[in-house]
Amino acid sequence: KLAMEFPSEDIFLMTASPVIKAVTNFKQVSKTLEEFDVEEQPSSLLEKRYPNIKVIQSGVKQLKSDEHKIVTEDGKEYMYEKLCLCAGAKPKLIFEGNPYVLGIRDTDSAQAFQKNLAQAERIVVVGNGGIALELVYEIQGCEVIWAIKDKAIGNTFFDAGAAEFLIPKLTAENRETPIECKRTKYTTEGSEEKERPIAASDKLGSALGPDWHEGLHLKGTKEFSHKVHIEILCEVKKIHLQQEFIQLQRTSLTFPKEEKSVEPDEVLWPVYVELTNGKIYGCDFIVSATGVVPNVKPFLDGNNFAVGEDGGLKVDKHMRTSLPDIYAAGDICTASWEPSPVWHQMRLWTQARQMGWYAAKCMAADTLGESIDLDFSFELFAHVTKFFNYKVVVLGKYNAQGLGLDHELMLRCTKGQEYVKVVMQNGRMMGAVLIGETDLEETFENLILNQMDLSAYGEDLLNPDIDIEDYFD
Repeated sequence: KLAMEFPSEDIFLMTASPVIKAVTNFKQVSKTLEEFDVEEQPSSLLEKRYPNIKVIQSGVKQLKSDEHKIVTEDGKEYMYEKLCLCAGAKPKLIFEGNPYVLGIRDTDSAQAFQKNLAQAERIVVVGNGGIALELVYEIQGCEVIWAIKDKAIGNTFFDAGAAEFLIPKLTAENRETPIECKRTKYTTEGSEEKERPIAASDKLGSALGPDWHEGLHLKGTKEFSHKVHIEILCEVKKIHLQQEFIQLQRTSLTFPKEEKSVEPDEVLWPVYVELTNGKIYGCDFIVSATGVVPNVKPFLDGNNFAVGEDGGLKVDKHMRTSLPDIYAAGDICTASWEPSPVWHQMRLWTQARQMGWYAAKCMAADTLGESIDLDFSFELFAHVTKFFNYKVVVLGKYNAQGLGLDHELMLRCTKGQEYVKVVMQNGRMMGAVLIGETDLEETFENLILNQMDLSAYGEDLLNPDIDIEDYFD
């Protein structure tokens, strides 16, 4: 975007990785919903397309904001007129530095995971966001103990009702063939040969795109297809290595089977997970899919940034940080303007793309002394993804975020086919979750955006016999 706005200016892109993430197959589904693939490409492609872009492959060691200067890991210094920090976030590991704990957030960690899974008989997955959901669904031939701190799965994206709707898919033995994914892969040359250290979570990779598990062979050693046991309302209290566990003289449990009392496990495992509910399970390794923390560390030293409660660099509605000429976009930043009542920040690919594009517009406008309005994409929270092979669309305050008790929910559910939930407040639609091919996203998007009073329709709003779209076209 910047390269197009300022064709005669030099633009430096600093990245620690030899590949860059490119958005491909972009499709504007509706006013605010967009679908796209994320593809790894060699940085030379970007330089070919925009001759004024120079990609510098090096991590950032230090930012000297008062001197308008960046120092890279290899000791070089670069002056900037304007700077945008897009360093993303890194996995929030449950325990740092434990070789049996794998964090998943980027392509590299997904590959390390696949390597370990090939020898695994049982793993413990901790976390309840999008990556944990997909992971648990895709893994075959390996026992999975899934520890979640909430009552229901997928809490970040939906409620207990939606979780109930999805659960039968988790336990189904025979899988329908997955919908074909149109993403091509690009991996760094020779990356297959290089052995990756297991606990390379401190290394930063780029975040995974929406179909990150495609093309990874997620299969353990066992012959059965799917075995998942969910432990709810618990977190990991402690991790014991095998020797420590033997010395503790405590009992670990076998994989729980239906209708059977839980029995002590005779097998010796490389590592043991003690949960806050008192249960201990042995496993081959633990996957920490517990979200991310903004990657601000390289930039804080010696710079007086205003930082949000979630650890991100605070940005105003022009994506400016608290320091002159420094902007931030994506997972690293915390939106600190007064948001629209139906938008909230969530560290997702869609928002990272929107913020990056808008930050470039703001940098251009500031440079040229023009005024600019907040981008339309921040009017309504809208995200489309796929879980368990279902299309999932979330709109607005889909989980009644911040609405307190003053709201009501309306539901429509056809088992194995679709799940529709709307969040209403004072007769107005504030949010929605759509699972399956509902074809309601555009209608609901409009109803949330225009805040029309829908009290008169009552329960008929979700009546499958009434074609709601005809009402509100």
